[in-house]
Amino acid sequence: MQTYTLAAEAAANGNPLLNIAIFGAFIVVTLFIVTKAGKTTSESSDFYTGGASFSGTQNGLAIAGDYLSAASFLGIVGSIALSGYDGFLYSIGFFVAWLVALLLVAEPLRNVGRFTMADVLSFRLRQKPVRVAAAFGTLFVSLFYLIAQMAGAGSLVSVLLDLHSFAAQAICVAIVGVVMIVYVLVGGMKGTTYVQMIKAVLLITGVLIMSILAFVVAKGGLNAIFDQAIETHANSAYLAEKGYVAENIMQPGLKYGATTTSKLDFISLGLSLVLGTAGLPHVLMRFYTVPTAKEARKSVTWAIVLIGSFYLLTLILGYAAAAFVGPDRILAAPGGANAAAPLLAFELGGSIFMALIAAVAFATVLAVVAGLAITASASIAHDVYAAVLRDGQATEDEQVRVSRITVVVLGIVSIILGILAMTQNVAFLVSLAFAIAASANLPTILYSLYWKRFNTTGAVVSIYTGLISALVLIFLSPAVSGTPTAMFPNADWSIFPLSSPGLISIPLGFLGGIIGTFLGKPDNFDELQAEMEVRSLTGVGVEAPVDH
Repeated sequence: MQTYTLAAEAAANGNPLLNIAIFGAFIVVTLFIVTKAGKTTSESSDFYTGGASFSGTQNGLAIAGDYLSAASFLGIVGSIALSGYDGFLYSIGFFVAWLVALLLVAEPLRNVGRFTMADVLSFRLRQKPVRVAAAFGTLFVSLFYLIAQMAGAGSLVSVLLDLHSFAAQAICVAIVGVVMIVYVLVGGMKGTTYVQMIKAVLLITGVLIMSILAFVVAKGGLNAIFDQAIETHANSAYLAEKGYVAENIMQPGLKYGATTTSKLDFISLGLSLVLGTAGLPHVLMRFYTVPTAKEARKSVTWAIVLIGSFYLLTLILGYAAAAFVGPDRILAAPGGANAAAPLLAFELGGSIFMALIAAVAFATVLAVVAGLAITASASIAHDVYAAVLRDGQATEDEQVRVSRITVVVLGIVSIILGILAMTQNVAFLVSLAFAIAASANLPTILYSLYWKRFNTTGAVVSIYTGLISALVLIFLSPAVSGTPTAMFPNADWSIFPLSSPGLISIPLGFLGGIIGTFLGKPDNFDELQAEMEVRSLTGVGVEAPVDH
């Protein structure tokens, strides 16, 4: 047996009873908030967008709460702790992506749509084929994002309760899924938004306190933490076995750059992260929870400040985890790399502090999965059921009922897939969702907003080309089979060498839109095209319905 596993298995993870008590209290409080907010949910607009009643500041907090997921806290800290410089790519990519969302998408999207991304995509195109295609894009992005959150939750609870068996961790994932379903069914978007605001404040505060404590323990600044991280890595049995040297944690190349394939993987991951945010349905849907385009801009500004501050702090926490916890303990703990943040909290502040940080992280998971579930359910109910199957004749109650059924089904599927993905780093799992969003959703959004000639054929071809190519490449990648940390480690059908599909699937999505547009017939919705342009740039006529 490997020596680093033996050494780490004896590491203390705090008091499981205390951990679960604080956990339980947090769930009770947030459920109370959700239940109270849910009493005001009577119409579909309340369930989907909270009645567009939130201010820009409130929505900025909620966007930060939606965006700063388990991947941001658990996955990135673990990735930096193990891969150093290369792991910080996730923080850079997730943050820089907001510039694309702010400059190209946020305000035009708010001006044109009402509930879902498909409202924008189908505005000047034929409704049914575009809405169905957009619903598939939304569903798969949300599903992959949900898988990451479920895996992160399973890792988190397993560390708190010191559960090493696969069955015990699987039960943790199932419990998280059930609680998530309850959150959405009871509270809708209003309840979820309030939880996201509270969670954003708590998470950023908790990360700031952890960063300050890291400096105190290191008895110095960043240089002291870096020096300790280098020393810990130098004494790592795991890294020695892999053939790495201590200095690598401060240099590029610990994970990417050693081979041509890994260099291409680096580029593919970077493309997916930077372009993916502007195509994430659950983030785009948040722009509809504010009453005006001005508030939408304000909410994105607040989100950038909060998210940027958070990602700078992940650099400190990642290297602090490398310094004070070490790769051996991290990899031997339940959840592997995802355990770095809670183990660091234990080292910095003891059992109670670890339980508090873990409770905040758990709230992070719940808030994000609830937002994702609402987005996916709104797309099925509003875009497929109401607009396509019922030709716009569905009642408010019917739409909400279909939404809730979708939440239950999606919850069950994400639980099953989350259990299969428990060994993967959650930051990487989220990057797959970003790749799908950048491949299937972003090309169609940009073409719809900025290309007059774009037509229905182009939209449908773009979405399906990007979506199918991304899904096929993920299925054929080392992330699914052929490696010890794959979803199916005992099988091997990985013929695509890159773990991230973005380098291939994103250009295919854009190319599909161009080819489809030139091959397809014009839609002849010139008046709607002109109206969409005016709305997107000025906000005039935002509340007017669109029929065609």
